[in-house]
Amino acid sequence: MLPPSLFDISRPGVSGSGVFDQDFSDFDPAACFGAAALSQDPIGLPELSEHEVVRHFTNLSRHTYGVDNGPYPLGSCTMKYSPKRNDALAQLPGFSKPHPHQPADSLQGVWEAFTELQGFVAELTGMDEVTLQPAAGAHGEFTGLLMIRKYFEEKGESRKTILIPDSAHGTNPASAAMVGFDCKIIPTTENGLMDLEAMGRLMDDDVAALMLTNPSTLGLFEKNIVTIAKRIHDQGALLYYDGANLNALMGVVRPGDMGFDVVHINTHKTLSTPHGGGGPGAGPVGVKALLAPYLPIPVIRRVDGTAMPDKDRPQSIGRVKAHFGHTEVLLRAYAYILTQGPDGLRTATENAVLNANYLQARLAELLPPVFDQFCMHECLLSGGHLKINSFDFVKRLIDFGVHPPTLVGAGCVYFAKEYDTAMLIEPTETESKATLNHVIEQFLKVAREAGRGALRHWNVSAHHKHGEDRQRWDRLYQPSWRIRFTAEKIRIPPEYHQQIILAVEDTDRMQAHDPSPKTGWIWKRARLRQ
Repeated sequence: MLPPSLFDISRPGVSGSGVFDQDFSDFDPAACFGAAALSQDPIGLPELSEHEVVRHFTNLSRHTYGVDNGPYPLGSCTMKYSPKRNDALAQLPGFSKPHPHQPADSLQGVWEAFTELQGFVAELTGMDEVTLQPAAGAHGEFTGLLMIRKYFEEKGESRKTILIPDSAHGTNPASAAMVGFDCKIIPTTENGLMDLEAMGRLMDDDVAALMLTNPSTLGLFEKNIVTIAKRIHDQGALLYYDGANLNALMGVVRPGDMGFDVVHINTHKTLSTPHGGGGPGAGPVGVKALLAPYLPIPVIRRVDGTAMPDKDRPQSIGRVKAHFGHTEVLLRAYAYILTQGPDGLRTATENAVLNANYLQARLAELLPPVFDQFCMHECLLSGGHLKINSFDFVKRLIDFGVHPPTLVGAGCVYFAKEYDTAMLIEPTETESKATLNHVIEQFLKVAREAGRGALRHWNVSAHHKHGEDRQRWDRLYQPSWRIRFTAEKIRIPPEYHQQIILAVEDTDRMQAHDPSPKTGWIWKRARLRQ
């Protein structure tokens, strides 16, 4: 049962604390704004005391679920834990108190931090220059595509097509369409990789770029990436890297070294910043030198040793965000990089991949992997052999303190009907072996319930903690029991499972996200490649 709203508990005549300043006791709003600007009717706000308001929102907070509540293995979204020390750094007065309209030369601390963060992101991605302005990953896509469009416009070429694999995030075609491009979709082969023959058939002089997520949203690394990059560049087009899954490669391999020309990073997915609830995010964009003139203004750069915002860039696509981006989110990413250092970033990636393969191996008998190979930082598992449909299965996990994995067709993940029972699970590197085992046990517990018939079609749990039976909200969701890759086609050798499980047991480094911090250690121009 949902809690009552503020309007439900409102009582006429009740108010919170009143603050009165004797210096303004005779203030007349009409004298400042004009009588016509003042409302003559009540605006209908609820009337409550201060402690009633506080209790209301505190109770609401207990109905939400986030990574601070428990494991959050939502595939494709990388809900990793955000260290609280990063919050503390972002709230230092020198960062939180300045006003964006104050003189630029009085914000030296911000510019220095931004300049270093730009350098870190450039080194992490293999790019030449970086903008920190974009407010989220999709906004980063939009910004990168604007630069691609401007690049071809200045070359006098009218290229209108963006190629996008069907395993991409749904934001890719949305961003491309917003910039004015037409989208052509490249299908996936049976081994989960992008179909090179189909790409070849779609390639022509009208193609501006290929947008590629690597690893893909299927949790697989596009091993043909060097061939893909060469074919794209031979056609005069550019290669865009959707950095949503960079947490699988961070500190190990760089998009720029694979042939990508432009990349965005979702800081909440890679560099551990808060995410969710529609709050502020950050999507820095890095580019190779050929696109650097088109970066949005202002670009933070050093002039005579002093970091300052540079607005004198005549070829720029212009401003894409008010002021200088979401400063406090970017500072959290800066703190994360400084704390982890090159070794810590690489270790985080290794453990993210290890954790995902551990879950895939331990759950293989219940939820066989869709593809017969190692996964990256997330695994795609088939729910086609469950006694109930996947939607009811994952919804029941909530009652045992585990956030559901991503179901195909949910959020920004869209695949063909062949995958309509699949679950995309991403444990991230921040969960310990004990937590992973807890998650696995809850999956098995729900499967046992389903086998006994304890889960009904209309009411996921006979003892559902949220109250009375409710009709499902997903009446448009009609799951098929067909899946292209059946259990008979899964041929992962048993020793593979054992190797992964032993690796986790022998490597109790699951908390790599938060190693012993190197207090006072400052990383300047350190290279990430080992």
